[in-house]
Amino acid sequence: MPDQPASRPSLWRRIAESRNGLGFLFMLPAAVFLLCFLTYPLGLGVWLGFTDTRIGRPGEFIGLENYQWLNDDPVFWLSVFNTLFYTTIASVLKFGLGLWLALLLNRHLPAKNFFRAIILLPWVVPTVLSALAFWWIFDSQFSIISWLLMKWGLISQPINFLGDPWTARWSVIAANVWRGIPFVAISLLAGLQTIPQSLNEAAAIDGATPWQRFTKVTLPLLTPIIAVVMTFSVLFTFTDFQLIYVLTRGGPVNATHLMATLSFQRAIPGGQLGEGAAIAVAMIPFLLAAILFSFFGLQRRKWQQGAD
Repeated sequence: MPDQPASRPSLWRRIAESRNGLGFLFMLPAAVFLLCFLTYPLGLGVWLGFTDTRIGRPGEFIGLENYQWLNDDPVFWLSVFNTLFYTTIASVLKFGLGLWLALLLNRHLPAKNFFRAIILLPWVVPTVLSALAFWWIFDSQFSIISWLLMKWGLISQPINFLGDPWTARWSVIAANVWRGIPFVAISLLAGLQTIPQSLNEAAAIDGATPWQRFTKVTLPLLTPIIAVVMTFSVLFTFTDFQLIYVLTRGGPVNATHLMATLSFQRAIPGGQLGEGAAIAVAMIPFLLAAILFSFFGLQRRKWQQGAD
């Protein structure tokens, strides 16, 4: 009898035996989750930015009118300035202090595991709880900082931390830095522990100073981790909402309004969903610029190899 032709494997069997097909199946649940809970809200927000939708009333397409209105809105531009100032200063301080803590914890110190656990506390505490604690610390009448300074004779009356525009800006930055340092420090510490100790030892044998070993060996090898950590740090800081909303709600006189808090204020309490969505959409170019800077600026091969 002639040989029977081999039966063709089923579609599911071919997918299961294919490396790419199997990978696609594993990624499919995550893709569906992202599509439902990220892509759809983002697309809806972009669409609302082109409409005059209000709470309780469906809107009509109005094109770029919301963005034209924002272009002439001084409060919106003040929120842009506040957001950029808040993000820049807080991110720089978190990086500097986090790197210093990571270098300190990377040394052979007594009870360093205990200190590593303690440093994580500001990060694991709920944001609202941290904001309430800082709200008491910065209170105009019962501030512990004002009380200590008055006790030491350095000031004669309590400091109005959240009542003056610039003092309020620096106060919310301090709260954000306190909360964000642990994330930067622990992440950079993990990166430091992947650097072979033999490289620093070889540099020391060649006569390199501690500063030269840090700038020519440690820092270039750490830059990929720095790029990732600072990208997330900038994104978290730029889109911060809870800390600002609990501490100041954008006050005094809009001095601490970020784009995120202003978007919420216009959309939910103000009822202008279209305008609030337009403010949120206006944040996207800034976030993309931060991501591009981190991944294409900090990860240049020349910089990673220790060149100027």
